Amino acid sequence: MRQPYEPVEAPGVDRTARVLVVDDDPTVSEVVAGYLDRAGYLVDRADDGPTALVRAEEHRPDLVVLDLMLPGMDGLEVCGRLRRRGPVPVIMLTARGDEEDRVLGLEVGADDYVTKPFSPRELVLRVESVLRRSRPDAGSRPLRAGGVAIDPTARRATRDGVELSLTLREFDLLSFFLRHPGRAFSRQDLMREVWGWDFGDLSTVTVHVRRLRGKVEDDPARPLLIQTVWGVGYRFEPGGE
Repeated sequence: MRQPYEPVEAPGVDRTARVLVVDDDPTVSEVVAGYLDRAGYLVDRADDGPTALVRAEEHRPDLVVLDLMLPGMDGLEVCGRLRRRGPVPVIMLTARGDEEDRVLGLEVGADDYVTKPFSPRELVLRVESVLRRSRPDAGSRPLRAGGVAIDPTARRATRDGVELSLTLREFDLLSFFLRHPGRAFSRQDLMREVWGWDFGDLSTVTVHVRRLRGKVEDDPARPLLIQTVWGVGYRFEPGGE
């Protein structure tokens, strides 16, 4: 990462948003916290997993920036425990660019990941992007199809009346599918249309589709709602046929 840092302008930032930065490297933690503070966020810090869980219990964060390689309790376990307590956006920091690390982070519920070394400016933009997606969308109407219902204003999703515990990306993906029933989309299409990325690791789409199937399908191994279109990508079939 580059030092020293300069102030970052983050238009539209919610100055009441609290971000918990968890990293055992004091230099990384200080630089990231400094950028976020200058962008207008309230910042808490922790250098290990147990401390992070205590901090999150004392002051519930609106977002967590979480290092994968923590001593003792690693970032995967911390992320899993945070997610079990309730929905909170998580951006995972990975020391390596290995696909396995990224997939593992997404599997336990991380909403985004940044590979070290990274630009703190980029991280602040990622934080703003994830927080913006987590805010209720007052302009969107409720959606319902195939026993699945979504209320964008409350950012609430149900399946046959039972509330679903979805990450931000899973919620956005399910919303997109419900808005476009019966249409096939490639993984590139979904990356661009759902998350606004023109490039990136397509395996992230595969991971989120797999996780989403596990929450909305009666039998995720034989999906009826989110179907694979061989040679193309995926299609949402409200009739489950």
